[in-house]
Amino acid sequence: MTQNDALWAERKGTRHYLGRNGKGATVEIGTGEGQFTPGELIKLALATCNTLSADHTLARVLGEDFQASVGVETDKDEERNSYKTFRVEIVTDLSEVDDTAKEKLVERALGAIDKHCTVGHTIEDGATYETTIVEE
Repeated sequence: MTQNDALWAERKGTRHYLGRNGKGATVEIGTGEGQFTPGELIKLALATCNTLSADHTLARVLGEDFQASVGVETDKDEERNSYKTFRVEIVTDLSEVDDTAKEKLVERALGAIDKHCTVGHTIEDGATYETTIVEE
């Protein structure tokens, strides 16, 4: 693992962590004001993985400075405390694109997402994980 690949979180207080990466970025994680919950982060990760995967495809047609936003909705299994489904919606102005080109653009953008979205692949594949607790 290189320095830029490093990813960790440090406890700052009760149910409050500061997430960090090797590139110097930080994110407040917790349940308080100005903090993202882990559930919100996985939703944002999926949403932005979609847009980052499709960005070059969309920019080729819409221009390098195109505006877009992305949202994600989920269905939650309250008993299991897990998300059952995710629905991602990318919103951008396609009014200057004719219907044929629009259809082709959407198809290519979805293809780029299908090919490059690691977070989407991970969710679809049902990744497993394990946790260990070590003494410092």
